[in-house]
Amino acid sequence: MNDVGAHLGGARRAVFLPFARADHAEYAALMAERMEHIDVTMVSAHAAPVPAVAVEESDAILVGGGNTFRLLRALRQYALLDVIRARVAAGVPYFGASAGSNVACPTIRTTNDMPIVETRTFDALNLVPFQINPHYVDPPPPELRAGETRVERLREFLEENDVTVIGLREPSWVVVKDDRMTLHGAGGAVLFQRGREPESLSSGSDVSALLAAPARFDRAG
Repeated sequence: MNDVGAHLGGARRAVFLPFARADHAEYAALMAERMEHIDVTMVSAHAAPVPAVAVEESDAILVGGGNTFRLLRALRQYALLDVIRARVAAGVPYFGASAGSNVACPTIRTTNDMPIVETRTFDALNLVPFQINPHYVDPPPPELRAGETRVERLREFLEENDVTVIGLREPSWVVVKDDRMTLHGAGGAVLFQRGREPESLSSGSDVSALLAAPARFDRAG
């Protein structure tokens, strides 16, 4: 969690959104334990009388992992999407793990999760103009394959949507600051773009160009 503390940049009050998991209190307690060594007061949005106010009053936003569909449904139910966008636009740091990284994208269409709940639309926070596929797994050798690989699924996504996808291996993450974005972590990543072969990226790569990459998504007819 040292990297999280560095990313928060001196924030004193962080709000945690535990809505990707079913037991909010248990997840909030787990996150509080992990944050003990970071000099920041953490409040969980599930325990706030009005979650949107808790976001507005915090100077850092943490969004945990779990099921992305459940998380997005909660963000809509509690009217948090516009509030989070406004706070990030004002300079408040955002940290998203797994499902929390999925909702930072324009849509949640590159999540690995099952749609265990319904959500009106896949549109998410759009904090970055590209898609993330967290927990990316490279395909095994042909003789060990059984069923679709992650590469095949992401290629299917690109058949219908012309937008860059970053497959983040474990452990890896991207950090966006102003107009610069860098890749961190030992796992590296794989870059997917329509009409191109997947490109492997190593830790430390400057991927700032992706912040200006155009995106076109399929829309319901």
